[in-house]
Amino acid sequence: MCDLLNRIWSRPRGEWSRVVRREIPDFAEKVVAELQRGFPALASLLGNTPVEEAQWALEQALLTVLGYQKESQSKRPAVSSVVTPMPVARARQDLFDVLAGQRDVPDEGLDGLARAAGWPVPDTVQAVVLATPAEAPQLAAALGHALIGTVEGDTCLIVPDPATQTRARLEAALKGRAAAVGHITGATDAGSSLRWARYLLTLAPSRVGPEARAAFVDDHLSALLLLQDESLADALTARWLGPLDELTPRQSERLEVTLLAWLEGGGAPEAAKLLHVHPQTVRYRLRQIEKLFGPVLRDPRSRFELEMALRSRRLMAHVRSYRARVGRRARTVASTIRPLGMAREARVNGL
Repeated sequence: MCDLLNRIWSRPRGEWSRVVRREIPDFAEKVVAELQRGFPALASLLGNTPVEEAQWALEQALLTVLGYQKESQSKRPAVSSVVTPMPVARARQDLFDVLAGQRDVPDEGLDGLARAAGWPVPDTVQAVVLATPAEAPQLAAALGHALIGTVEGDTCLIVPDPATQTRARLEAALKGRAAAVGHITGATDAGSSLRWARYLLTLAPSRVGPEARAAFVDDHLSALLLLQDESLADALTARWLGPLDELTPRQSERLEVTLLAWLEGGGAPEAAKLLHVHPQTVRYRLRQIEKLFGPVLRDPRSRFELEMALRSRRLMAHVRSYRARVGRRARTVASTIRPLGMAREARVNGL
């Protein structure tokens, strides 16, 4: 790599792109050969993949990282399936994409693809989404040789036969990492488990360290149901909580928590226990609430929708606050980053 960079920098800047494209293929060939020689496990993983295809993939990755092309611009050259059997690694990736709903079922059918992947399609699956790809292969092996893939940049696992992967086992395997576990679905509906696990991961704080715990969709079903469409959630709160709009923020907050506690508890004494206040305080607030909402409080369906609206408002406030904190952290990090020239980057990295 040092020799390659020296040859690039020895030329005028306007010639860098031409030099890179001329030198990269030979460099990729040497790297692949060295990796195959030094890491037998890699050679086994490549299976029957033509060495030229591995070299081509490395060339495209290098060109993308160096900024000479976008990832979407690279197109893999066609490889004859008659001459080269589909390697297991490629078949497993294709199977993941099919189960995740990222590509159509191939002409040979799901069973044919599963046989090529050496991964019999189970009756049920469960998705696991990781905040970082670190140790994903080891984790996949520990969870019944789960399929590994990516969905819009997220590293994901499809765990087979989740009934054999008890919750305690999943929690132990995922301890110390930010992750989300989807609900159990049929294999052909794996995309649903992946979708909700990915969404939950965006809502859960990204704790790191030995005390980090995975979030489980099963623990947040009602919240995810309420949050599946933010526009509808806003419409629901506008429809039912309008009477609180004329109050000050403090008054509105006090009556909201009281009304929600009353709806959950079923009476003033129960609400008082939930709020840790005197029952007379709750009764006083309930009289204010009665003036604002009127007879709708005596209709079971209206009370149900009021509770949904109150929960939606609190959930949306939490989500928006979390997103704002994440956005501020991202902007703070970005503001501390200063772009380096290619030569400067190389020196920083010891090249």
